[in-house]
Amino acid sequence: MSETGSTTGSPATRRQMLARSGAVGIGIAFTGALSELFTGTAAARNLGHRGYGPLVPDPAGLLDLPEGFRYKVLSREGDPLRSGEGPVPSNHDGMAAFAGRHGRVHLVRNHENRASGRVPVPAVEGLTYDPEGKGGCTALTLDHRGAVLSERVAIAGTAVNCAGGPTPWNTWLTCEETEDKAGTNGYTKDHGYIFEVDGADPRRTGAVPLTAMGRFQHEAVAVDPGRGVVYETEDAFERPFGLFYRFLPHKPLGGTGSLRAGGRLQAMRVPGVPDLSSIQETGARFDGVEWVDVPDPGAAGTPIRHQDFGPRGITHAQKLEGCYWGGRSVYFVSSFARSAEGSAGDHYGQIWRYDPDRRRLTLVIVFGPDTDIQLPGESPDNICLTPGGGLMVCEDGGGAQHVYGVTRRGEVYAMARNRQNTGTPEDPEWGEFAGVAFSPDGRTMYVNCYDPGTTFAVTGPWRG
Repeated sequence: MSETGSTTGSPATRRQMLARSGAVGIGIAFTGALSELFTGTAAARNLGHRGYGPLVPDPAGLLDLPEGFRYKVLSREGDPLRSGEGPVPSNHDGMAAFAGRHGRVHLVRNHENRASGRVPVPAVEGLTYDPEGKGGCTALTLDHRGAVLSERVAIAGTAVNCAGGPTPWNTWLTCEETEDKAGTNGYTKDHGYIFEVDGADPRRTGAVPLTAMGRFQHEAVAVDPGRGVVYETEDAFERPFGLFYRFLPHKPLGGTGSLRAGGRLQAMRVPGVPDLSSIQETGARFDGVEWVDVPDPGAAGTPIRHQDFGPRGITHAQKLEGCYWGGRSVYFVSSFARSAEGSAGDHYGQIWRYDPDRRRLTLVIVFGPDTDIQLPGESPDNICLTPGGGLMVCEDGGGAQHVYGVTRRGEVYAMARNRQNTGTPEDPEWGEFAGVAFSPDGRTMYVNCYDPGTTFAVTGPWRG
């Protein structure tokens, strides 16, 4: 995620100028049918609020929130892990929250460290895949009051752990956003896999790559809780861009062992649409979506997106990132597309909805600065549904970095702003947000600042 960069061209430049001059008129400009995002969700009946008011500058210079909200820092990179295994790793990324016993919450947090990670995930016997991998996950356990009880390594020796997704059986699927093979960047094993992590008991899942789910630049996953099908996004950095996949497990919804039992990996083909960025009109609908078996899921010789899918080809898209299940559909995000980099069209972010029952793909939302250059929402990344209805969106663009809320009525509001300046007073820089998630009781929002790695718990007068 950290290498997405800011959107090029004059809109992004103006955005950075506005942020650095202290302008407060922020928001997201978009078009689309917001109601589609929440169709079939219990929370859909309780939507429509206008947000929580303007952000209040934080005297501590960490996190600006609306009045009435407060934050607690749960963990910061470089501090000692409570387990004594080493320092808290850097590059906090995707994250999920799971219910534990006696009101406890288990957080599983990715660390997107590359071969030269600033603070690597400490190697722990029995939990390390590749001794030369610097990425992985850490797990925090919180008590019923939100206090940190433990913090430890959940998996180590992986690489570029970007996003992932929770399973219906309360484990986390952590995704490697790389295709590096053994011998590259000092690695001793191939990378580009998904690993399953149990935040309550990491040794139960260990460090086993789920090879049947494909070896590619993984970003995020979402699990159909009825069928057990796993949907996967690919964030490829160059042409041909990534694909949208589904994995059909041989033993769906069977717990930890189900995904290890293997299955079929398929890629989405939208007839007549080789590149999703060519579609610009919200509400555009495509029936008869096809799923094509991946010739070589392990990508032994050729990356999957380069493989031969037959004379009709396959459907690509630039910057496929966030992915989640809502109602009876899976939603996935394209953070941006740039024709100058090889896409068929330009946009500042799309949200797509796939309905497996109807085999229908719909373009639900298009982000962008076209309606008001003073409100240039761009590059949506991690997304989660809120307990009271609506979405929380981690923005990954240029200038100031925010978590935005989106209501069903299409109203957008700033929920949080990162105040940790990693640049200089004259040329400030702010790390992106990632891993937004809510506690099982809906009373706490957890979110990461990527750099410097910081995990926050946000409480306050949440509606619903």
